Amino acid sequence: MRCACSSDTSALDFPIHGAESECVKGVGVIDVVSYIQTEDLVKVYKLGNVEVQALRGLSIKIDQGEMVAVMGPSGSGKTTLLNIVGGLTHATAGRTWVAEREITNATPAELGVLRQRVVGHIFQTLNLIPTLTAYENVELPMLALKKTGAERKKRTTELLDTVGLALRMNHKPDELSGGEKQRVAIASALANDPPVLICDEPTGDLDTETGAKIVQFLHTVNKEMGKTVIVVTHDPAIARQTDRIFRIMDGRIISVQRPSDAEAVNAALMVQMYRDRLNETNKEIADLEILFREQRVSPENFAERWHNLTETRGFLERELHRMGF
Repeated sequence: MRCACSSDTSALDFPIHGAESECVKGVGVIDVVSYIQTEDLVKVYKLGNVEVQALRGLSIKIDQGEMVAVMGPSGSGKTTLLNIVGGLTHATAGRTWVAEREITNATPAELGVLRQRVVGHIFQTLNLIPTLTAYENVELPMLALKKTGAERKKRTTELLDTVGLALRMNHKPDELSGGEKQRVAIASALANDPPVLICDEPTGDLDTETGAKIVQFLHTVNKEMGKTVIVVTHDPAIARQTDRIFRIMDGRIISVQRPSDAEAVNAALMVQMYRDRLNETNKEIADLEILFREQRVSPENFAERWHNLTETRGFLERELHRMGF
């Protein structure tokens, strides 16, 4: 447990740059086992009159300095988990700690501190500002912390050099390749030197070779910069390069394995579990189609549920095929 730098126990204190004495206002200190931890997270979204339960009692523990992968079909809750850990939304129920500080009931202002200083985000859509150059996109997060011009210039130049874009810093996003834009996004996420980096499908729109380079950059961020990295991915090849793999299905963690174990120890158990879930999914699809034909479910609700279920089925079939079944 790190000491708080405020006597106000309702205030959160986040360590910055790994220093014990440097803190910023955030959430109260609490003894927890892991650097990032969730307990029994539930997240419910309302779509009109329909409630969708994205997370169903999800619990994780991630140690400081780990690089972990989160895998699962579309609609399984991966991005929702990232959004809660990254301070973009609150869970409906359950508890969350980030950098050993509880953020369960953090205010919007406190979550803003979390996003500015503690968690760097690499979004699936990149979120680069098209009218700004690569340099300006990386520099922008530092303006919120009122860094001096000299500090911003030094940090921005160093980061762009680290990701191999020193000669492309004056180009705007539409003048860069997909891989180059992804590297700008990585540099921007690291601008304020956060201890945690979360990445939502960072290689999803890239070819295999470019995707491999991005993974290497993430390894550099993890091993050489000492960041705790969480990567959501559909690609088993990427997941196998991390320290541990969390598999999510229907808003729950169904397995946590090291890559070597994932390929050996629990193979038979995983095959049976995937087969059982595939049978359940096929039945759910058949039942849903009957309800739709009988006009007992709206077209909008049918389309959303059918899409999520078929995505789940596709994921299960791919995993079984990869495992030789």
